[in-house]
Amino acid sequence: MLDFIYYPVSFIMWCWHWVFGHVFGESSAIAWALSIVFLVFTLRAIMFKPTVKQVRSMRKMQEFAPEIKKLQKKYANDRQKQAQEMQKLQSEHGVSPLGGCLPMLLQIPVFIGLFHVLREFKPGKTENYFFDERGVASYIDANLFGARLSNWITQPATELAHFGVTRTTVVLVAIPLMLLASALTHLTARHSVSRQNPEAATSQTAIMNKLTLYIFPLGVLLGGFFFPIGLIMYWLSNNSWTLWQQRFVYKKIDAEEAAKKVVAQEKRAAAAPKPGQKPTQQKKRPTAKVEESGTDTAPDTTPAADSKPDSTKPDSTAPGSKPTQPGGGNGKGGTQIPGLISDRSRSKKSGRKNR
Repeated sequence: MLDFIYYPVSFIMWCWHWVFGHVFGESSAIAWALSIVFLVFTLRAIMFKPTVKQVRSMRKMQEFAPEIKKLQKKYANDRQKQAQEMQKLQSEHGVSPLGGCLPMLLQIPVFIGLFHVLREFKPGKTENYFFDERGVASYIDANLFGARLSNWITQPATELAHFGVTRTTVVLVAIPLMLLASALTHLTARHSVSRQNPEAATSQTAIMNKLTLYIFPLGVLLGGFFFPIGLIMYWLSNNSWTLWQQRFVYKKIDAEEAAKKVVAQEKRAAAAPKPGQKPTQQKKRPTAKVEESGTDTAPDTTPAADSKPDSTKPDSTAPGSKPTQPGGGNGKGGTQIPGLISDRSRSKKSGRKNR
């Protein structure tokens, strides 16, 4: 039913065994162990780019973690509205939760396929998907410190007898591999947790951290009692790759962020004024005041406030009055200032003496 998984897994393993078989021998346990290890490395290399996207997505989610907490607090009693707002927030930041889980989900069918293929290497089998009868016999004859790669600790005694091994031999080979695989799982989880943003911590995050730090390593340790030695090698190589990949990817992303900060600082420094230099201010150009009539304002020659004009002065526009000559009535061609009369005419009308 899952042949579309079993055949590709067995084919990649067959290719690597063909390579290492020419170096160490076709029935060598080292050749078969390396074929399992490089099967894992091949699949993880294919998923390298999606894994990098997963890390970047997690970093982005940590950046707007405070906004997520606000939404969770605001819509604590409305789960549907909370989910809608969370999706809206994630789309605004360009983050996809499914994209972050994709690399982990892809490892599940690989594990299932390898588990099934390794369990099918049994005495009397004439083929195992991409392996022919000769390949099956070569895998069964591979001796790893007295045990076979198809053996596991809780395997029935009758099956162990078919392989010609004892349970004690299987335990002595499997236990160290189980402990090492469990320790690497814990170290990988610890490195991942140490990179988390404390502001992004929630109750769900705390639960997941405990699962990855303690429950998953314990699961690998207990699963080793039921998994073939070849599958324990899968766990060992997979966790080794994950630990290396995390360190490499995080180091690369940190370098990129540091470079962006340096560029931003250089731009700010280039835009800032030099030491001792005053910032340039734009001078305002003076604007001339214009009267409502559209002519420039003449200088203020109005008499003081305490000097009142003569009430007996005739209106310049009254009938029979002489028009005022240009120049204010003095005949010199000057401009008449509105509201003022020459001293001579004032003295004639009012009888005052000229000053």
